[in-house]
Amino acid sequence: MKFGVIVFPGSNCDRDVEMVTKGILNQPTRFIWHQDTDINDLDVIVIPGGFSYGDYLRCGAIARFSNVMKAVAEHAKQGKYVLGICNGFQVLTEAGLLPGALIRNRDLHFICDRVPLRVEQNQSVWTKNYQSQQILTLPIAHGEGRYYADDETLKNLEDNQQILFRYVNSQGEITEESNPNGSLHNIAGISNQQGNVLGMMPHPERAADQALKAIDGLALFQGLL
Repeated sequence: MKFGVIVFPGSNCDRDVEMVTKGILNQPTRFIWHQDTDINDLDVIVIPGGFSYGDYLRCGAIARFSNVMKAVAEHAKQGKYVLGICNGFQVLTEAGLLPGALIRNRDLHFICDRVPLRVEQNQSVWTKNYQSQQILTLPIAHGEGRYYADDETLKNLEDNQQILFRYVNSQGEITEESNPNGSLHNIAGISNQQGNVLGMMPHPERAADQALKAIDGLALFQGLL
């Protein structure tokens, strides 16, 4: 399976993703500069974390207009896989590939921590290597990670089982205290209705190496294989 990792001015988690896909999983991986559009040979496009274009205007608001995003939209339309992590999630919502928006954290602070997540269902290609309701621990690092959508969008996400990850406490319970950024419905990650596009604020690539004694994110990538 061939992976492509998009690099915007300001991306800073691109190498982290490559370390997992190429370094650990031995899959062909290449970096895609934001002005490139030739991605036809790739199976999975990853939009990594960071601060694309310095996060001016809004996170992801300028990146959505990059040449590569037109190709990513076509890639997704063909049913191929797209993964947006942290800033990548923000880019996907700005580009309309995922519903809703990511806004300033509830307490208006940048958060860098490790938090528990619950896998809501494992019928998705992204979660097939997890157990339904499994509790994971993944890192987060964001200032605008609060997921927001209108009531109709939230209902559709719930009804279509598009919410794949939620913030919970260590017992797997949804509480206000376990929600680090104020995301509606404790949402940490969602897919599109077709299931081939995933956006999530936590960083699975930062918890995928045994050397870090943190491998809860590795199964997400392994499931694609």
